[in-house]
Amino acid sequence: MHPSIIPVLARLRQDVADILTPQTIRDACRRAGYSWRNRTLDPVATISLFLLQILHGNTACQHVVQFGQWAFSATAYCKARKRLPLAVLQTLVEMVAAKLRSTTAESADWLGHRVWMIDGSGFSMPDVPQLQDHFGSPTGQRPGCGFPVGHLVALFDLATGMLLRVITSPMRTHDMSQAAHLALELEPGDLVLGDRGFGSYAHIAILQKRGNHAVFRMHQQRYVDFTPGRPLPTKLSYAANPKGLPHSLWVRSNGELDQVVIWYKGKKNPDWMTPEEFADLPVEITVRELRYRVEVAGFRVRVITLVTTLLDPLIYPKAELAKLYERRWQIELNLRHIKITIKMDILHCKTVEGVMKELAMFALAYNLVISVMVESAGIQKVAVERISFVDALRWLTDPKPGGRPGDILVNPLRPNRVEARVIKRRMKEFPLMKEPRPVLRNRLLQEEVAA
Repeated sequence: MHPSIIPVLARLRQDVADILTPQTIRDACRRAGYSWRNRTLDPVATISLFLLQILHGNTACQHVVQFGQWAFSATAYCKARKRLPLAVLQTLVEMVAAKLRSTTAESADWLGHRVWMIDGSGFSMPDVPQLQDHFGSPTGQRPGCGFPVGHLVALFDLATGMLLRVITSPMRTHDMSQAAHLALELEPGDLVLGDRGFGSYAHIAILQKRGNHAVFRMHQQRYVDFTPGRPLPTKLSYAANPKGLPHSLWVRSNGELDQVVIWYKGKKNPDWMTPEEFADLPVEITVRELRYRVEVAGFRVRVITLVTTLLDPLIYPKAELAKLYERRWQIELNLRHIKITIKMDILHCKTVEGVMKELAMFALAYNLVISVMVESAGIQKVAVERISFVDALRWLTDPKPGGRPGDILVNPLRPNRVEARVIKRRMKEFPLMKEPRPVLRNRLLQEEVAA
């Protein structure tokens, strides 16, 4: 193991640090069927350096050479990373996530349910043909004038911010095509919290079939009518006003703007499901629809409609569901931590497998910082989200010995904080690239010759 990683491991909880011991890493390599030679950059040293590289903001490989006093080049380190199987890194990520999940299981309940937040995001990478072919680029972008963009769907623990799993796919991939696979990681009784992109019939039916619950914002294309006792629309009424009629059968009212209804399965499967998978779904599901107003000044959305599988208004009051959905914004902060703070928004590898390895190490590094935050929150008796992610990262990677998790900064409690979405620092006044760089370079040379 590289000596520079030892101070980092020493600051982790013992149960988490045990997952990154040399013996555990070697066992993960053996399970992946990977054999190696005894050399300076063996799997243990390579993973140690790779983790340090990510914790230092995904710094350059040339910088990694300066981490210790061992004699190897940046090229040798890059080759060592290339030799390392992706399965080994994924195994370590799953082991750390499982350990964090088991240690926080009892303290993470919301009305008896463990809550998982789901959302999608994107990341950029170098403009090389292999990555362009695999991931694709934004629509309307001219060849050679932009970068490939990947898409990911992530599952975070609401109580701790832990990243349970992330699935990566090409840019033009709908979130729903990966959301169903993420649900395989959940246990019966777990609750999934997400925005309107995940509140489809198929997704909710899949979760119910697996014994999970859902709280999603209602999709903008689904019309909701809270009229008590209304009948199911007929074909004639749909023909007269297809977009202004409810898509459900009223069952009962739970109070003002709170009702239980029956949703019916459509005739055609969504693009992200096969006809066979769609046929296995039930023909109808019973859900709860509720609507409430947001009275906080400065909030962009004033009226929110939710759909949930939690039907009992006594066990799950409307006000508690509204508070729960308000906490969904925490996943945006988690994604900001992993993309901006530790700089996952722009990756550096130029192969598909290399990109996947980078993402796996980002997930591992992120969860290590979360483990520090969880420990610090327990010592200081505050919620985990109050602990500064940046300060926890600094504490974890500080080369100087000393300090305790209880010394990590606690952010002030600022409920209903309002900030305008504007940028103060001015951008450079250069035009956007609309032609490939070689074309622009040749044009400049020709203008110089002509002059």
